[in-house]
Amino acid sequence: MASTNLRISAEDSPLEERFHATRSLTEALAAPLSESDATIQSMEDASPAKWHLAHTTWFWETFLLRDHLDGYALHDERWPFLFNSYYEAEGSRIARNWRGMLSRPTVSEILEWRAAVTEAMAPLLGNSAVTHLIELGIAHEQQHQELLLTDIKHALFQNPLGPAMFDGPLPAATARDRGWTEHPGGIGAVGHKGDGFAFDCEGPRHRVLLEPFALADTLVTNAEWDAFIADGGYEDASLWLSDGWAWVNENAIAAPDYWRDGEASESGGAEHFTLAGWQPRDPHAPVTHISYFEADAFATWAARSIAGTRLPTEFEWEAVARGQHAEEAPAHDPAEGNQLDGAGPAQPLGSDGLFGDCWQFTRSAYLPYPRFQPAEGAVGEYNGKFMSGQFVLKGASCATARGHSRASYRNFFYPHQRWQFTGLRLAKDI
Repeated sequence: MASTNLRISAEDSPLEERFHATRSLTEALAAPLSESDATIQSMEDASPAKWHLAHTTWFWETFLLRDHLDGYALHDERWPFLFNSYYEAEGSRIARNWRGMLSRPTVSEILEWRAAVTEAMAPLLGNSAVTHLIELGIAHEQQHQELLLTDIKHALFQNPLGPAMFDGPLPAATARDRGWTEHPGGIGAVGHKGDGFAFDCEGPRHRVLLEPFALADTLVTNAEWDAFIADGGYEDASLWLSDGWAWVNENAIAAPDYWRDGEASESGGAEHFTLAGWQPRDPHAPVTHISYFEADAFATWAARSIAGTRLPTEFEWEAVARGQHAEEAPAHDPAEGNQLDGAGPAQPLGSDGLFGDCWQFTRSAYLPYPRFQPAEGAVGEYNGKFMSGQFVLKGASCATARGHSRASYRNFFYPHQRWQFTGLRLAKDI
C-alpha cells in the first residue's frame, strides 16, 4: 500500500505541523498492509484499516470542510453513509459489523480522498474560530491510529500463518523490582486544567476525597500472570466478580488474549502474538490484552500475599501521575513517520513511569464528572453518550501516539473487552 510523505514546511504553524504530521502518520502506519489486509474485519469491535483511513477523513470533511469552508463540495456524496461511525445527528450509516464488506472504494481511492481533504484544509488551519475543532480532529485521528494497529493485530491473529505487519524480533523488556508510591490522601483536585486541549469528559475539574493509598511503580508482568494461572486463578470462582466468572466459563478463558503455550506453540514454549507475528513471551514484559474482569481477579488474588491490593481508582492514579510527563511516553511519534519510537512494532516493554506501555484498568466506572456538559452539536456525541457500563483506563499504550497522553485522560472500555493494549497496575490501602 502506498503512503504519502510527511508534509511539514518551515512556514507551518505548530498546529499546521501537527495536523500534517498526524495525517501522514495514519498513512505510514497503514503502508505495510495489502489491499486484502486493509479490508478485513475480524469482529464487530474492530474496524478494517481501510475504514480507519476513510473515517478519519470523513471527520475532517464533515465537521470542518462542509460546515466551515464556503463552497466546499463533498468528494463523494455516497461516502458519508459508509464512513460515519456513530453520529446519529449525521444520519443513517452502514452497520458496524458490515464495514469489512466494503471492497469498494479501494485503498487507492481513499488515499486520493485523504490527499484532497488534507489539501482543502489549508484555509482553515489558520482560522482561530475553528482551532478547537482542529484540535479535536487531530486527537480523534490519533485515537484511530491506535485502533488501526490494535484492530489489524486482531485480524492478523485470526490467520493460522501468524503473519507479521512489521519486521521482528522485539527488544527485551527490563526486569524491575516493584516499589510503591505512597500518597497521604486528603482532598484533591482532578480533571483537566489549563489552556491545552482535552476531551469534554475530562472535566470539569473538581474535588475528590482520597484515603491514604499506594500505587505500584511497575505494571504486572507476564511472569506474575503465569504464577496466577499456575495457582488456578482462572479456576477459582472466589477471585472473580459474578459477571466475570460467567464470562470466563462461557468463553473458556484461560489466559490473556494472544497467548499460546506448550504443544500449541511452534517452539513448544511460551509465545504471544504481536505485530511482528508470533514471538517468545518475555516474562519481564507487562502483561497485556486482559479484560477488566481479569485485572480485578488478579488484584484479588494478589491480596493473598500483599495485604490490601486492589485496582486503583482513576482519581488515585491521576493524583500520582500529576508529577510525571506524559510526553515522554514510549509510543509512535508523528515526527518519526512509521517508526514506533525506534523500537519496531508497538509492544509494551516495562518502561519507567505511568505512561506508554499499557492502558491500565481502574476500578472507576466511566461516569460524568460533577457539572459535566457535552459539547454542542454532533461532536457532543463523542464521549458523553457512552457513560454507561464501562470502566476508566488511565495512562497510554505502546500504540498511543506521543503527545496524545495526559494525566486527566479517560479511556474507557466494557469489562469483557481486551483486544486493546490493556494491562494492570496494582494499588493498595495504607
